[in-house]
Amino acid sequence: MTRPPVSVLWYLLLGVAVLLTAFNGCGGGSASSSTPPPPPPPPLKIQHVVVIFQENRNPDNLFQDPKLIAAGADIQNIGINSLGDRIPLTPLGLAANYDPFHGHAGFQAMYDNGKMDGADKIQIECNPGAQNCPPPNAQFTYVPASEAAPYFQMAETYTFGDRMFQTNQGPSFPAHQYILSGASAQTANSNSLYAAENPNGIQKPGVTAGCIAPQNEFVSLIDLITGDETQKVYPCFDHPTLTDTLDKANISWTWYGPQNDPGSIWTAPNAIQHICVPNSTNTTCTGAEWTSKVVRDPRQVLTDIQNGRLSSVSWVIPDGVNSDHAGTTKNTGPAWVASVVNAIGNSPYWANTAIFITWDDWGGWYDHVAPPIRNKYEYGFRVPLIVVSPYAKAKYISHATHHFGSILKFVEHNWSLQAVGAGTYSDAYSDTDDFSDSFDYSQTPLTFTTIKAPQGQQFFLHDHRPRVPLDDD
Repeated sequence: MTRPPVSVLWYLLLGVAVLLTAFNGCGGGSASSSTPPPPPPPPLKIQHVVVIFQENRNPDNLFQDPKLIAAGADIQNIGINSLGDRIPLTPLGLAANYDPFHGHAGFQAMYDNGKMDGADKIQIECNPGAQNCPPPNAQFTYVPASEAAPYFQMAETYTFGDRMFQTNQGPSFPAHQYILSGASAQTANSNSLYAAENPNGIQKPGVTAGCIAPQNEFVSLIDLITGDETQKVYPCFDHPTLTDTLDKANISWTWYGPQNDPGSIWTAPNAIQHICVPNSTNTTCTGAEWTSKVVRDPRQVLTDIQNGRLSSVSWVIPDGVNSDHAGTTKNTGPAWVASVVNAIGNSPYWANTAIFITWDDWGGWYDHVAPPIRNKYEYGFRVPLIVVSPYAKAKYISHATHHFGSILKFVEHNWSLQAVGAGTYSDAYSDTDDFSDSFDYSQTPLTFTTIKAPQGQQFFLHDHRPRVPLDDD
């Protein structure tokens, strides 16, 4: 067969190219020469944040850990009282039969204008029937290593913060508002009037706080500028929260609170009007977010992890029995926290989760570090901090100043969100960090090792111990 001349082949190829171009121009598909679409953005290395919020401890009290101290953690085993005497800290189990006062007045007594010598002036509330209570130097104690061992293992393995401060100078109710919102403001526009104490009116069992509290319930407000604490209001507020910001960005969240206790002072969403949406008699929260995203049983976080239902952002608040709160708790708090961490660590969630373990206030126990003071109510005393993640720095002691607003800012920076509020909202402070010192996203992800604890997940899933009253200072 005679091969066609080169010129003929060239024209044939040219004709085919023209036809292909025309075909593609009419919507027949992408031309081979067109620019490919850009690749999708890489997934976030942190896709889940879990905030475990325990009760009423500080570093000197809970972390007398020789390994942490040898690694540079600022932990002291000697206290100073109001007479200038040096008081050695003595061991006291988590299930103590008394509870030091930890309201704002307790902060002021212990702080003593920065001298940190007034812990002995903090009032002690003894349990009914407690023998030899209060003991000498009741505020100058530490938790034995045998009880705190799960916390020690986590802190020694991952990141421990020795400059984590509670944002507020008071007890649980405002502290939980801060971890939800970065503020305990009465309204979005009340830039200086913040809830300062726990509600202190009717104290109906099981319903003491929030928008479903008895109508005669009240909470004291403090003026951040003047320090005046004479105003009292019903403990139901309405202002921006981190959950609002998450909702706008379609980022899922869940608040796990004390079991079947919708009016708990530890269930922060109950005090936010637009989340609670109380019924006409102010006895039940009815809001869509409340009914779908506020879980009144902290144990459900274990089954949600197991069943692949962990939200992008979760707050895990214990029942009183596992809370570490003196006077009411048992000694199972460290094992409870370990069970949540182990559930995440031994699941696919480990690869992309950051866990922040901290405590809501200092509990009235002696601590030697004076907090940086921003105003008449911020910051409060140190609370412990453990950061657990495959990207947390291993065996690292963070000396950076953190507070509750830092956790909110971490979430905001991770998902490129705006701050919850402006002005006095703690996540919006220009000097609030985002824990960047505690993470290394370029490191080989850490392999999880199960935390040893005397009780495990099955114990807590089937825990039928009687409930204990929550913090009622």
